[in-house]
Amino acid sequence: MIHIEQLSKRYDGRAVVDGLNLHVAGGEVYALLGPNGAGKSTTIGCLLGFTRADAGRIRLAGSALPPAEAAVRHAAYISENVALYERLTGMENVEFFMRLQGRTPRRGEIEGWLERAGLPPQAWQRQAHGYSKGMRQKVGIVMALAKGAQVLVLDEPTSGLDPEASVSFGALIRSLAEQGAAVLMATHDLFRAQELADRCGMLVGGRLAGEWTLGEMHAGELERNYLGTLAGRG
Repeated sequence: MIHIEQLSKRYDGRAVVDGLNLHVAGGEVYALLGPNGAGKSTTIGCLLGFTRADAGRIRLAGSALPPAEAAVRHAAYISENVALYERLTGMENVEFFMRLQGRTPRRGEIEGWLERAGLPPQAWQRQAHGYSKGMRQKVGIVMALAKGAQVLVLDEPTSGLDPEASVSFGALIRSLAEQGAAVLMATHDLFRAQELADRCGMLVGGRLAGEWTLGEMHAGELERNYLGTLAGRG
């Protein structure tokens, strides 16, 4: 579902992403790790067409369209802080998003998605300015469900969430992957990555410095590999 081949991006002569190859299959959660400045956000920007790559090839859901167009058709992006229209309710935000997609909102359908995402029913008709970060993330997931996105791209999705909200959000992401979505998750949360992801890769200096299958790891092994790889590349 996600194919990145020899992706490169430079700023002021410095390689931020340097010949990156990365692939995520449908039904898979892939955690993209790395220190600040490793190139995670630039990779996501290129993948979604927010940033123009200098070289390389990107395909989303098999589409040969340019990244921005392919992302509009096939992908959903959930940032660290999901932006909503503050004076609209959760329900109204989803309805508005669907209209932008050229779809006719159906209240029963939206309520089903809100329930599945775990947004409390008493919040459905509450204005978004009173939403917690976890509630905003859940509305973001509902928008992905409404779109029928085959690819989910998440940027630090559990940052700032309390443990209960983080576990709930992770379970929801896992369920979407089990239904065939490809999930790429940039994160610093090694514990949640090991718990949630099938595979992970570590970016250092815009290159994939390590890649691991998480189901084969014991508790704490990812952290040891991460720190060891970072030390070896330092």
